[in-house]
Amino acid sequence: MTVISRRAWATLSLSALKKNLALVRSYSPNSGIYPVIKSNAYGHGMAEVAAALNNTHIALSGFAVATMSEAVRLRELEADLPILLLNGFMTKEELRECLARRIEVVVHADYQLPLLYQALADPAFVGARKLWVKYNTGMNRLGLGQQQAIDAYLKLQTYPGTQLVLMSHLACADAPSTPKFSKFTEDQRERLSQAKNELLTRSQHAVETSMAASAGILQWPETHLDYVRPGVMLYGSSPVAGQTGEQLGLQPVMTLRSRIIEIRDLKVGDAIGYGATYVCERDMRMATVSIGYGDGYPRSAGNGTPVIVHTVSGEVRTRLIGRVSMDMITLDLTGIHDAQVGDEVTLWGEGLCADEVACSATTISYELFCKVTSRVSFSYIE
Repeated sequence: MTVISRRAWATLSLSALKKNLALVRSYSPNSGIYPVIKSNAYGHGMAEVAAALNNTHIALSGFAVATMSEAVRLRELEADLPILLLNGFMTKEELRECLARRIEVVVHADYQLPLLYQALADPAFVGARKLWVKYNTGMNRLGLGQQQAIDAYLKLQTYPGTQLVLMSHLACADAPSTPKFSKFTEDQRERLSQAKNELLTRSQHAVETSMAASAGILQWPETHLDYVRPGVMLYGSSPVAGQTGEQLGLQPVMTLRSRIIEIRDLKVGDAIGYGATYVCERDMRMATVSIGYGDGYPRSAGNGTPVIVHTVSGEVRTRLIGRVSMDMITLDLTGIHDAQVGDEVTLWGEGLCADEVACSATTISYELFCKVTSRVSFSYIE
């Protein structure tokens, strides 16, 4: 039998995931929850995350994904729970597939409307369904204009069995709390509120609304409305500029680790790695660790990016030195005398917030999670 030692691995805590969901509920006690599990649950594993979130005392209103393929796969995993397709449909065939599989679609563009009206008039699709009308309140990415959204909502309301949600998405809820960004968010909230009030006047029916993702949940309670759509906060990371997940009371779900494969002593003036981007200013001890951008560790991580080395005497925080290569990184072991080949190294997760690593790599934790590759083995623990 061939024995292969683990060179890079991720351990995912389902109990942490569930605690983060509980925090969502504590922030939004009266809103329905659609956990966002797009992009393979932000790199955490769609099947495992969906099963765990659907197995708590907290009732979910559904799950949200971004692409048609994600929605189809999730429907195969979850036969009954509602699925929201955030990016909507592009073709008649996609729409009919969604309706047949009871996938809730977002309507965000003019070209979708005639396709939708035609499909809803087809006797093959008679029955209850939920549709989301997206109003562009200022992000200018997806969404209908105010009058378009109102007109589409009112027309869709005429089809029997159709439940509607008027939705939007906040552009600056994650930004620093400055008058400029706060006004932008408040203006978006007010636009959605005005559209809802006009619909209430013209339709004489209750109007459900949705606006808040993770940043809105944490910072803008006025935007919680009928449904919230938590994403990165479920995975223990912060959506808020200048704050870490730990500071917000979130627990890391993914812990990425590797191990030391070589230790060497260097002299002042010695250079490390490609491009000689780090030159020793004093005699140093360094370690080579078996993880690199081929595993998803960011190549943009520069000198000083934090890591944790697990030695026989405990955990020691140190730093990256030298350029990240495809399969390896190099660490400063100066003063860490008991480190040995084979010692584990934490790249992010338990004890080292992914937000801090992302900041050092000039990116965001979302990207760190989503870029972990298939070379990394995954295991799930409670």
